[in-house]
Amino acid sequence: MSEEKKSLNFIEQIIEEDLANGLPKEKLRFRFPPEPNGYLHIGHAASICLNFGLGLKYNAPVNLRFDDTNPAKEEQEYVDAIKHDIEWLGFKWDKELYSSNYFQQLYDWTLALIKEGKAYVDNQSSEEMAIQKGTPTEVGTDSPNRNRSIEENLSLFLKMKNGEFEEGSHVLRAKIDMKHVNMHMRDPIMYRILKKEHHRTGTDWCIYPMYDWTHGESDYIEQVSHSICTLEFKSHRDLYDWYVEQVYDNSKLRPKQREFARRNLSYTVMSKRKLLQLVEEGVVSGWDDPRMPTISGLRRRGYTPMSIRNFSDISGISKRENVTDVALLEHCIKDDLNKTTPRVMAVLNPVKVVITNYPEGKEEFLDANYNDYEEGFGSRLVPFSREIYIEKEDFREEANKKFFRLKLGKEVRLKNAYIIKAESCKKDENGEVTEIHCTYDEDSKSGSGTEASKRKVKGTLHWVSISHAIKAEVRVYDRLFTDEAPDGHKDVDFKEFINPKSLQIINAFAEPSLKTAKVLDRVQFQRLGYFCVDKDSTSNKLVFNRTVPLRDSWAKQNK
Repeated sequence: MSEEKKSLNFIEQIIEEDLANGLPKEKLRFRFPPEPNGYLHIGHAASICLNFGLGLKYNAPVNLRFDDTNPAKEEQEYVDAIKHDIEWLGFKWDKELYSSNYFQQLYDWTLALIKEGKAYVDNQSSEEMAIQKGTPTEVGTDSPNRNRSIEENLSLFLKMKNGEFEEGSHVLRAKIDMKHVNMHMRDPIMYRILKKEHHRTGTDWCIYPMYDWTHGESDYIEQVSHSICTLEFKSHRDLYDWYVEQVYDNSKLRPKQREFARRNLSYTVMSKRKLLQLVEEGVVSGWDDPRMPTISGLRRRGYTPMSIRNFSDISGISKRENVTDVALLEHCIKDDLNKTTPRVMAVLNPVKVVITNYPEGKEEFLDANYNDYEEGFGSRLVPFSREIYIEKEDFREEANKKFFRLKLGKEVRLKNAYIIKAESCKKDENGEVTEIHCTYDEDSKSGSGTEASKRKVKGTLHWVSISHAIKAEVRVYDRLFTDEAPDGHKDVDFKEFINPKSLQIINAFAEPSLKTAKVLDRVQFQRLGYFCVDKDSTSNKLVFNRTVPLRDSWAKQNK
């Protein structure tokens, strides 16, 4: 087998086999079919990248189809958000379609099935029908309404359509086989009554087709060659094929459903119902809260399209359910931002440093590269003065030999500036250090070419000049849940694992070059992590979200 063949995932292998067996390449067509009942999350990104990636690989069109058959939960807001997310990820669809486009065609096909004796109206309670369904090991029993006449079924179905019955009182079921080994084939529901306004069709309909009936027929109408679903739909494949068979025309392509494992991520939940719960109960600020696994939340936090696409590529496509470590996602964004973001200085937990032998009132502007490791980033001038801030944790009065930051009697280099030596410190009544007095080596200026500037000291600290610093609100995000699988406990509500420290708001100080930063601009705060300008920023107040810290736990685990 060639290297190219070996590298194919199992979905690509299926497509290659179909092409080898005579499927014309020009007949390939894929689709991404979200239901507009919530915002897309990182799990959906796997399906987006797979379907649109296949389109790119085979130069085949990919439809964006909204499976909008439940007006009780679907909104135009979600349609718009989904389109924005897909475009932001860098993909283009061939046709924008809606299952609601096919409501009339589905209804017409349904009438034909009733006339063929393959569908009937049932007015039993949902509890009665559930009992009759049987179990995986026990066959079902027929509904007492299963043998209604065609005329009666047509009459009842028309009354359903005309709104003459209440919600929940009648459904239309396919007449297949109540003894079938696959429970989905035991007379599944095709239509239910929902007297809700639809975001596209308004009040034209009060009966709505079920997902299974809609999905396969929509694929057939659009002539989708490969309908790629997540693994929970594998047991639905028999029903998918049965429905398509009822309307199949030999002159057309028969779509093929195949399944892959959904993307599950540690320390989060992927259920749209549970994510909606977090939004509605105010646990998070909205669907785009940077702690959410939604694409809009990740975007606001500072994730890039390339990092998400790389994450999907590295994670791969599997036939079995598994959980991907969130550290891999964090690794992917760090890897991307490391190559694409400028380095700047900000202090999140400041302590004042006074350089006692630096002239009072003097200021100078030091040339500093935005990135010492990559070309093309340019440089900026960073102001320096007698009084600066450093991180409080970067100073100790006494420390062992492994502490390479500032301590009394020892030297460190200030990034792009001078070597300083800690001489003394002031403390408050609680013993907390409030001010550090240092001296500086005037000849040690970085890049000056002097012997002193070449002197090696083990520690280098970031800093900001107090008189020039701009204030910024920094939102330090951590994982939203403390448990690796928050929804994996049968008797414990997933919200019990909400991390009370998932958001820490800090008043920080940053270098003045950041005054012109725009929403979604990404930077590395040197030695601290990657940060992104939040949409809450104003001309008077910058707000930064921490995307991810610098430490890469996934890379360490996988060395």
